[in-house]
Amino acid sequence: MSSTDAGDSISLDEARRLLDSGEAVLVDVREPHEWDAGHAPQARHVPLADLDPGQLPAGTQVITTCRSGGRGSRAAQALSGAGLPARNLDGGMRGWHDAGLPLRRADGTAGTVE
Repeated sequence: MSSTDAGDSISLDEARRLLDSGEAVLVDVREPHEWDAGHAPQARHVPLADLDPGQLPAGTQVITTCRSGGRGSRAAQALSGAGLPARNLDGGMRGWHDAGLPLRRADGTAGTVE
């Protein structure tokens, strides 16, 4: 996959396929208190203010997420602008939660979306 146009999004089903196959990384750009409340088990936490394209694996597809899509979209745009293949998860973590997918707190217990 090549770099995508700024603002591109990805469906939950396609994102899960790419994540499960190891073809993509999920980057959660929410604030620490949101992350602590619950996050996708395989996600990497990088608050939007700390986003640095150089810290992500070159050539790896990046799926960004936040609570509902706004911050994730800005993150995907920034990463795409830096030459990384990045798309924002449709519905964000709220959509993830609504689909019944797991959310974990840092201590491993079940999480929620704030």
